[in-house]
Amino acid sequence: MMDHTHSNGCQVPEDQQTKIDEIRKLLGPLPEKSSIYCSDECIARYLVARNWNVKKALKMLRETLAWRLHYKPEDIRWEDVAEEGETGKIYRTSLKDRYGRSILVMRPGYQNTKSVKGQIRYLVYCMENAIMNCEPGQSQMVWWIDYDRYKVSNISFKATKETAYVLQEHYPERLGVAILFNPPKYFEPFWKLARPLLDVKTREKVKFVYSDDPTTTEIVQDLVGIDSFDSFDEYAARLRFDFDEYSARMREDDIKVSLFWKTKQVNGSVLPSFSDFDEDSEESSRRNGVVGSEIKSEGEIVEINGHG
Repeated sequence: MMDHTHSNGCQVPEDQQTKIDEIRKLLGPLPEKSSIYCSDECIARYLVARNWNVKKALKMLRETLAWRLHYKPEDIRWEDVAEEGETGKIYRTSLKDRYGRSILVMRPGYQNTKSVKGQIRYLVYCMENAIMNCEPGQSQMVWWIDYDRYKVSNISFKATKETAYVLQEHYPERLGVAILFNPPKYFEPFWKLARPLLDVKTREKVKFVYSDDPTTTEIVQDLVGIDSFDSFDEYAARLRFDFDEYSARMREDDIKVSLFWKTKQVNGSVLPSFSDFDEDSEESSRRNGVVGSEIKSEGEIVEINGHG
């Protein structure tokens, strides 16, 4: 049986590629951004989430495409959600785990707003940013859920239900592992209520870790790669949050997001990763047909953010 190679370098068995091609055919012509979104790797994630059942995966993917057309997650910018992010209740650390996965820190005890709608919008922004910052060939991330300052008043079943729905229905197979760090005793009854909201695959990825329990911290050492630090506490300290520093990082990433989508739309080539826009930005811009604030392709100039 012949294997196929995706743009991320992964080998795909022929029978799986046949199902990917079948879904692509059934989807038919798509709007430009939807077409960009539906890479082979993307379609494969939906198939995996539905145990390679084409009919179920197709339904799930179509619902996500409809959601993305309406919600426009790729158009959310830091300035739109900065108020939600002031306390660092969700943020992407600059660290990666040993597999090159982005680490998204979630601190429910630092909740600073009441609107579930606003909270979900910020979560979506953070998810999109973490995905963009995964290393080439890596599509999953780590959630580090820190229960520092967590109180009973922080418990919101409505927000949890909405979060579980968005993440499972529209970001399938994006979670590598979820580390619940030092959850208090009074979290246990809530977990019993929330657990059924998660599918079996997701529940298996949830790991409870306590800083005073070596048997659980070993889980983190193995999965996240803490052994490269002097201690567990040193690693946890590296997950710190500084609003001004983080805001600057997110604004830089927002520029890369514009380049990311518009380069693909103009060039029609393999979708670039964020790494293509790091290091020497001018050199990477030339590689992707981008010079300064413009994208140039076959004599055509497309302005970004209204600047030429």
